[in-house]
Amino acid sequence: MKMSSNLVRDCRRYYAGELEKIYGSNEANALIMILLEHYFGIDRVKIALEPELRLSESELLTLHFAVKELLKNKPIQYIIGVTEFCGMQFQVDENVLIPRPETEELVNKLVSCSVSQLSSPSCRILDIGTGSGCIAISLAKLIKNSEVTAIDISEKALEVARRNAEANGVNVNFVQADILNIKEGLFDKKFDIIVSNPPYVCEGEKKEMRANVLEYEPASALFVSDDDPLLFYRKILDFAQKNLKDGGEVWFEINEKLGVKTKDLCIERNFKNVEIISDFKGKDRIVKAST
Repeated sequence: MKMSSNLVRDCRRYYAGELEKIYGSNEANALIMILLEHYFGIDRVKIALEPELRLSESELLTLHFAVKELLKNKPIQYIIGVTEFCGMQFQVDENVLIPRPETEELVNKLVSCSVSQLSSPSCRILDIGTGSGCIAISLAKLIKNSEVTAIDISEKALEVARRNAEANGVNVNFVQADILNIKEGLFDKKFDIIVSNPPYVCEGEKKEMRANVLEYEPASALFVSDDDPLLFYRKILDFAQKNLKDGGEVWFEINEKLGVKTKDLCIERNFKNVEIISDFKGKDRIVKAST
């Protein structure tokens, strides 16, 4: 890549052209604007009002190297180190998944639907496989009477989650634990709500996924064996049977292709009021059930 002008409007046009080769025109322009605003506080209005606005040599280098990373399919969230979720800023790196809109919808549905649990004097919530902490932290922020605990197998992920909790001004109890091999008696009190966005993408679905996901996001948080795609749901439900209060709820984000099977698994384990909820795209994305 060679850039002959440091005028912002020229830089924007040039680098968007480079990115267009793999991202398409609209996404390429959107990515450049994200970089300009994140690194230099430059938005579309500023560019329009100041046509002679220039980048310094060091700023141009920053932009140049960020674009090089984008051309390697690195997600922009990992390049700038932050993303937005439920109106809050979350730090992300390659130890955690990038939060998706579907997961944000899970949080919003839970908050709007779990009226009886949320109205109790203290609502105890457990987030299983917390990653960046986006679910746990958002629930702690949105539910004022909540007492939120979050577990993850990865200590590096928990370090990210702890930073996010501090940055967003909430208290979450983070615990390193593996739901596939969880210790009996790890928690001394039962929970009102257990929520999880566990690994649910089957290995066989990799061919349908973009390189920026396959090459950079943590595979252990994404993929599950084709032979046992509901492994994590089964283990979480077994745990929930012992650790949910009477009338407590479990909320899952799910593989859209496995909605009915996930629902059937809940029913087999004697959960009640089992419901599949569609996301904003009309896809089966959430299952909720109660004890």
